[in-house]
Amino acid sequence: MSEDKFPGWHGTTIIGVRKGGKVVVAGDGQVSLGPTVIKGTARKVRRLSPGGHDVVAGFAGSTADAFTLLERLEIKLEAAPGQLARACVELAKDWRTDKYLKNLEAMLIVTDGTDLFVITGAGDVLEPEHNIAAIGSGGNYALAAARGLIETDLDAEDVARKAMAIAADICVYTNGNVTVETIG
Repeated sequence: MSEDKFPGWHGTTIIGVRKGGKVVVAGDGQVSLGPTVIKGTARKVRRLSPGGHDVVAGFAGSTADAFTLLERLEIKLEAAPGQLARACVELAKDWRTDKYLKNLEAMLIVTDGTDLFVITGAGDVLEPEHNIAAIGSGGNYALAAARGLIETDLDAEDVARKAMAIAADICVYTNGNVTVETIG
């Protein structure tokens, strides 16, 4: 997030893990303003069902901005049912070029149980390597932990939960109040 617009606001940690035919998206519940935890139980992972097709999304950044993007993603998915990649690319194009949308401060991880994408305001739709995506303040910690755990016997949910716990132990802007959604 832009420090000049939101001085001292720090976001969250969201991770997506694909393993064993399932995709899990997990996110912590902490919202901080400088050294103060404003809320510890925010829900930043949501299940969307546009046109009867399940999609799970997690967001980091401004909540209002993320909700705007999630609403736009639902519209794109309704226009292209079952085509998550196409809907994500269309959202990223709008986000990059629309005068209003290009100022939004958020990032998304989305999945339909098959595909897993990170969508950014720079116009990126990224399919992560190693079947793991992570965003937010503690994203790199969660990503590193999950990369170390992915080759073990743990299932996707256990990898995501353990990675989030490790990130919460390291990142002061991440807590252990985790919301998990599984699809696939």
